[in-house]
Amino acid sequence: MELYDYKIMLVDDEPELRRMVKDFLTKEGFRFVVTAGSCREAREVYHREAPRLILLDVMLPDGDGFGLLQELHKESEVPVIFLSAKDEDEDRLHGLGLGADDYITKPFLPKELILRVRAVLKRVYRIKTDDKENEVIRLGDCTVDLGSGLALWNSRVESGLEGAQTKGKELTLTAKEYAIIEKLAANRGRIVTIDALCEAVWQEGNYGYENTLIVHIRRLREKIEEDPSHPRYLLTARGLGYKLV
Repeated sequence: MELYDYKIMLVDDEPELRRMVKDFLTKEGFRFVVTAGSCREAREVYHREAPRLILLDVMLPDGDGFGLLQELHKESEVPVIFLSAKDEDEDRLHGLGLGADDYITKPFLPKELILRVRAVLKRVYRIKTDDKENEVIRLGDCTVDLGSGLALWNSRVESGLEGAQTKGKELTLTAKEYAIIEKLAANRGRIVTIDALCEAVWQEGNYGYENTLIVHIRRLREKIEEDPSHPRYLLTARGLGYKLV
């Protein structure tokens, strides 16, 4: 079965959000997307449609996503990605501890959701693709997998370095971090201007975004550099932009 043939069920009590998410999943190529607005409706749709992935809101009018996940997992280990306006660590850990495959906080960018959906489907169902999504960027002991949106660290990172806590870890890139490194990787070894990066991230030029871009660059370095304060790969071209070497 191809990646985009896997049926996805979206459970959320906001009709407008259901419509928007279904639209951009469909535009991205996912052929089969079904929706539900409550726990009761989700049970009916689940048994009728047999989805292969569930996008599940935590707060529902007749129950909560945590309880629904536990109920559905008694029947099958269908993968679940929680969508929640609650971003407290306790809720995130609770959801993941119940067996969820991911937890995304609202509001989220469409590209971030698409990355997470693809990553979970590929991991759970061991789907292999031959397109550009399989591109990887090797940066010393870190490998950035553009297909899954993950920064993967091996176990050879020296202790004592600022980034040493990342060794052996899989760190998820945000949608903006992904857009930045994708643009830099496409121009590897060349300076990418601040305007070009802002265009890639926000679909418009540098109109007040430079300081925000600096914050995202710093957070990206924390995921891909052994010592983020002294980067070796994501370098600043002062007054011009950045480059990936």
